Amino acid sequence: MEPLNHQGRVLYVVACAAPAAAGLPRLVTLAQTSGWQVHVVATPMGERFIDIPELERLTGDLVRSAFRMPDAPKGLPPADAVIVAPATFNTINKWAGGIADTFAVGLLCEMMGFGVPIVAVPLLKDALARHVAFGRSVAALRKMGVHVLFDPAAPPEARMPSWDRVMQELHSVVRGRQTQG
Repeated sequence: MEPLNHQGRVLYVVACAAPAAAGLPRLVTLAQTSGWQVHVVATPMGERFIDIPELERLTGDLVRSAFRMPDAPKGLPPADAVIVAPATFNTINKWAGGIADTFAVGLLCEMMGFGVPIVAVPLLKDALARHVAFGRSVAALRKMGVHVLFDPAAPPEARMPSWDRVMQELHSVVRGRQTQG
């Protein structure tokens, strides 16, 4: 099957505070190669795990992590899809519960309301993956239409799929939405 042409389509990449976030330049490059216009959003703690200057250089846009003031111009074009990777325990639980206390989580809640295709890739410690709140939150997000790429049976060191796999999953989800519409 031929990959879809995503030329000019807007992809938000939401990064949380986990070591895998340091690899976001690879994800951005893969997405751009597929024709996506990429915009990066980070949780406040996620900023500590990413190379903001490098991501801004790659995307030609600011990395956002804070709410804009009411008189500030809107900074992001409407999204056609979203990847949340790595998604932490905290972000997954707040997002599923509708606790929009950060720009990133508020944006994710809105994207769900707009019906934008979303792929979430949780990355967390094994003990947190076993926490009952996490399981409920993943189930709730899936029920709301979020594609959660997480295998609880995988060993912790293998839970984060490659960026290539994340992009394959995004294209599959977007393709599925297009064939349904």
